[in-house]
Amino acid sequence: MEQRDNTKASSRIPEEIRNRMRWEIQATQGREVLFVCQVGDDVCISDFVVAARGGTSMVPAPMPHMNRGDVIIHNHPSNTLYPSNADLSVASELAQRGIGSWIVDSALEGLYVITEPYREPEPTLLNEQSLAGILEPGGALEREAGQDYEPRESQVALLSMICRGFNEDRIVVGEAGTGVGKSFAYLIPAMAWAQQNNQRVVISTATINLQHQLIEKDIPTVERLLGTKVKTVLAKGRNNYLCLNRLEEVQEEDSLFREEDDELNRVVEWARVTATGMRTDLGFYVPDALWSRINSDPDSCSGARCRNRDHCFLLKARREAAQAQIIITNHHLFFADASMRSGGMGFESTVILPPFSRVIFDEAHTIEGSATSYFSRTLSRFTLHKYLTMLLRRKQGRSFGLIQALRSFLGLEVNQAEALIEGVREALGSTEAAILQFLGEQSSLRLHPALAQGEGRFSQEYRDLSQGIFGPLRGLQKAILELADHVVQELKQLSEEDLELPQVHDVKIILRRLEDAAAVCQDFQQYEQEPDRVFWIDKNRVPTTGERFIRLTITPLDIRTMMRETVFEPYPTVIMTSATLSIKGSFQYFDNQVGLQGLEPLQAVFPSPFDYRQQVMLGIPADAPPPQSPAYNPFLVNLIREAVLISEGKALILFTSYAMLNEVFAAVKPALDEAGIPVFRQGDDDKTRLLRTFRDDVSSVLFATDSFWEGVDTPGSSLELLILCRLPFRVPTDPVVIARAEAIEARGGNAFIELSIPEAVMKFKQGFGRLMRRASDRGIVLVTDPRIIQKSYGSMFTGSLPETRRSIKESRLLLKDIESFLYS
Repeated sequence: MEQRDNTKASSRIPEEIRNRMRWEIQATQGREVLFVCQVGDDVCISDFVVAARGGTSMVPAPMPHMNRGDVIIHNHPSNTLYPSNADLSVASELAQRGIGSWIVDSALEGLYVITEPYREPEPTLLNEQSLAGILEPGGALEREAGQDYEPRESQVALLSMICRGFNEDRIVVGEAGTGVGKSFAYLIPAMAWAQQNNQRVVISTATINLQHQLIEKDIPTVERLLGTKVKTVLAKGRNNYLCLNRLEEVQEEDSLFREEDDELNRVVEWARVTATGMRTDLGFYVPDALWSRINSDPDSCSGARCRNRDHCFLLKARREAAQAQIIITNHHLFFADASMRSGGMGFESTVILPPFSRVIFDEAHTIEGSATSYFSRTLSRFTLHKYLTMLLRRKQGRSFGLIQALRSFLGLEVNQAEALIEGVREALGSTEAAILQFLGEQSSLRLHPALAQGEGRFSQEYRDLSQGIFGPLRGLQKAILELADHVVQELKQLSEEDLELPQVHDVKIILRRLEDAAAVCQDFQQYEQEPDRVFWIDKNRVPTTGERFIRLTITPLDIRTMMRETVFEPYPTVIMTSATLSIKGSFQYFDNQVGLQGLEPLQAVFPSPFDYRQQVMLGIPADAPPPQSPAYNPFLVNLIREAVLISEGKALILFTSYAMLNEVFAAVKPALDEAGIPVFRQGDDDKTRLLRTFRDDVSSVLFATDSFWEGVDTPGSSLELLILCRLPFRVPTDPVVIARAEAIEARGGNAFIELSIPEAVMKFKQGFGRLMRRASDRGIVLVTDPRIIQKSYGSMFTGSLPETRRSIKESRLLLKDIESFLYS
């Protein structure tokens, strides 16, 4: 092993880099500078960034700038290289995160190494052939499944590509058709890698159903196939957990106003015996309104200062996750974690999830939407009211909240704070009323960049914005900042000891939230300065009362850069799989969505093993009028009625709008009722119960839209006729979609070809996939929109489907083919 002289900077820092460091130190007149350095394979410095500048004896060490394997170097202007106690303390903390600490003199001649950086050991690579053999004939899966075993070439090929992703530190994109068995194809490599390399792998999904399938069924099976046990945890968002602090506060607040046998009493009793504190473990129903008052909430979490920390259910769950090698979570929680890491928490510490090295996205077609949501900033009446209520609220003449608690403990003034809080409420009400009036009949409004620079009509529209929206927002921003400033001044009166109170910590959290809310107001007024973000306002209704409220949202124009910074760059292996990622075999649209251009991912389509050619017929009525025609809905009513009577129910009918759904439903239902066919409609019951009823009643028909185009699993004879009533083009009213379309047009592209068609094809493929869920399934997909055969882009839709039987005929002949196919 090469011997190094750790007293000479030249032995570890190349001359060119030392020269640059000297220049940075000289630029501060010789004061302390903190460098965060990357280290090459030879454990010499390969590059650096300046993270902080200090004084003559101290420099801050901003840890979010540092990653595992880095080295921090700072100079001692005194040229004494021995570390101070503060240096040793920081170095010890950094070493826990795998970060080394070195000291140099200002001339970059001497060097003192306190700790070396963590050097990741060479990984034990996966044996691709051995793992593939588990799934192949004669392997462990056949022995496990017995007569139910079916060899699947696509599954083995997908597993092999995923093994390459782990072994070669690659991004993998694999479209796996229905029935491929993609969960085994990624679980076997992931669990083998986690165990033999002692690295944590996160598996992120879009649906709860898939998470539970992985935890309860697939992972135990793979453990048996591998002959090993792998610690696995299902990570849920903190709002799923009971907070003992908030429960105590609600008990105290409600003690004078509740009955002895209400839901709160039952929760209190449950809290004494539950091991998990998770809502899903409740043996009784708790209304959302109550649960939202007692669940874990980041805005009221005291962290290390919590009086119930030793019994915290969330902390217990996170300790469990920290011991796991495989973590199952959902896309929303993953990107909540990612947004906090990119916001300064770093990638080497526990944030929401513990640190991990590899990530797998199942149902990856949804990650663009999840990422967009979590990298957006929003403000509404409910978020702001929540913060104000946490500070101070009144109930039947009594005061509660953090400010009241501080007054009780410390005797702080509360009257002025109460007046300022009421001032924010009034400003919020005025702002909301003004914006609702400005919107009029519009459901949403995007602040278009052209308005700020425009002349003539645009100039007038900008003046209207200034008066109708910016003016009220300025008033709201002012009221929020006045409240925040008052609370800050009150806190300045506290002693050092008082500042350690949990209530003070909680107040500081709410202050940050209020400042964030004020920043949203400010950014809206200066929206033209951020052309890479979409500023928009939409109207919503309170579900219980129907009352209107507005929401302000700032959304990134695209997430490609954020995906690179928070996913593709930090993690050496990223696996993305779904049944719908390609269009006619091309991944170009998906790659563009998530920022994969230039990253050279491993990509392939793995076709379904199901026999679509024999078991599925694609039917298209050649005589259907255009969907924009007044004749289309009457045509649709007749065709659906006749087709469903032929199939004797067993039908799922998917629409793209509630208006069309309701019109067709009302027209078709009487005939189906007369035939004794049960008819259900989305919205008439809870989605889960509705699907269960549809699945259990094999002769029933379900009319649905939007969310039912994906995630619906109805195998067997309950679904033999799937009707797609319109190609699922999104109505171009979404402000973010419009802004992204404009960006495409501005660079000379065609938004319809590059955005609208690919997005519709992806959803169309999801809808088509509702029919065949098992190898034994059989049935008809009836597409009633004639554009699929009349427009040039129709081949994008049909060419993205598996090869099936086809019947493209006049509707009377098509109905005969449907009958023949179903009963032959």
